[in-house]
Amino acid sequence: MLKFTCCNEVRQFSEVAQARLLRGIQRGYERECLRIDRSGQLAKTPHPKALGSKLTHPWITTDYAEALLEFITPPSSEPGFPLAFLKDVHRFSAQQLEGEFLWAGSMPCKIGTDADIAIADYGPTNAARFKMVYREGLGLRYGRAMQTIAGAHYNWSLPQDFWLALRDCCGGEPNLQDFIDQRSFGLIRNFLRYGWLVPYLFGTSPAVCRSFLQGHPSDLTELVPGTLHGAYATSLRMSDLGYQNHAQDKLNISFNSLAEYSAALEAAIRTPDPYYAELGVRDGDRWKQLSDSLLQLEAEFYAPMRPKRIAPNGERPAKALRTLGVQYLEMRLFDLNPFIDIGIAPEQSLFADVLLLMCLFRASPPITSREQSENDENKRRVVTRGRQPGLHLLVHNREQPLRALAHELFDEMAPFAAMLDTAYGGQRYQQAMQDLRTRIDQPERTPSAQVLEAIKQHGGYFNFAFDMSKVHTQSLQASPLSADTLAKFKTSVQQSLAAQQQLDVTPQEPFEDFVTAYFA
Repeated sequence: MLKFTCCNEVRQFSEVAQARLLRGIQRGYERECLRIDRSGQLAKTPHPKALGSKLTHPWITTDYAEALLEFITPPSSEPGFPLAFLKDVHRFSAQQLEGEFLWAGSMPCKIGTDADIAIADYGPTNAARFKMVYREGLGLRYGRAMQTIAGAHYNWSLPQDFWLALRDCCGGEPNLQDFIDQRSFGLIRNFLRYGWLVPYLFGTSPAVCRSFLQGHPSDLTELVPGTLHGAYATSLRMSDLGYQNHAQDKLNISFNSLAEYSAALEAAIRTPDPYYAELGVRDGDRWKQLSDSLLQLEAEFYAPMRPKRIAPNGERPAKALRTLGVQYLEMRLFDLNPFIDIGIAPEQSLFADVLLLMCLFRASPPITSREQSENDENKRRVVTRGRQPGLHLLVHNREQPLRALAHELFDEMAPFAAMLDTAYGGQRYQQAMQDLRTRIDQPERTPSAQVLEAIKQHGGYFNFAFDMSKVHTQSLQASPLSADTLAKFKTSVQQSLAAQQQLDVTPQEPFEDFVTAYFA
């Protein structure tokens, strides 16, 4: 059974007065999405000017590649706002595309060689060039193809009144931010233990185009000509094949405390790596990467969840996190659902809210190196063969049936679904959990299983994803925005272009001095 940090916590926060504090939860999404041309190839066009400046627009930008859009929702305490806003961003953006489509899947297809993938260009300023050089480094270290994989991140934070009530209920650090940091890292550690449930329930990348592998060997088998798959896979995006890399295995980033985490990140961006040093930082005036350290920037560290703090005045994230503390959490395990026009189903945030609260309230001892290996292995098993009949996971070095463990977690999450329903009224959380629970014993109901069936019906992953891309983009284009919403987006575009123009004419110091000052 699960053990909670304080015997009265769950009971007290189940009471109506306390549960209402959860109405202040702030949520937001970041959704990545490739642009493709009429033939389904990666778009070679620059970021559309009608979408504004990717450097300064608050909601529409790019991630790694020029063709990799990223849509960002403002944080909101209104539960329905993030998806509603995301739908509006998708509609506006789709309506600015000329003969292009939004790729529906997490895994890319027909992207060509690395040389065919253009890195996002943010302009001539030092800040813009810094972003480009960082991306050059990512391509140099991991390959550009891996950087075109897309997903969705869920940003989440609890209100200050909740933290005050929790501290009063159970005691802890007298300084509120220290208390928040301590409990937030406890939540993250538990998410590392139980986050495997997310790709099982929501993974949608069990197959890839053969072209994505670019001739590299794999353990995948052919599903149909041109498509490779894992028969029981849930999320190849989160496997070693996808947005992971063995180059980071040498990192020892601890989540046992804020101090350990920030110190480990700081060390990683200052510790040279012999291989990266051999690749070189500069070739004359051309920068190939920001540094030859284990990490160029903190953002290069790939983790299922990251503690975040918005850095003031361009301060490095690790420094801002160390000095100001945790502001919100970024959950990074969601694949894009190709059956849905915005890639995200409503039940995903409902489940995430429940899971994160359970992780917060559950006792969370430090993670040893042995347990970290166990957590990594459990995630590997679920993403590569999560629907395999009789699959077992490791719990304290003992093999336990996945289905039994999943049911136990759902049992222990039930009070938190009820708590959230008390806070917001209705039964949405409990109903969503009840529906999702059926996927445990009926793996054919998981999105990953449904994607495999659709791929077979379409004759391949490319055919399926391309068809969904066209259907969704055309549907978004045919759905007009209200006059006020359209005006809001057009104003945001003009403001971002004006801001970019102002930045571009601002005198710049030598780029080398800019980089040195950033890392000082």
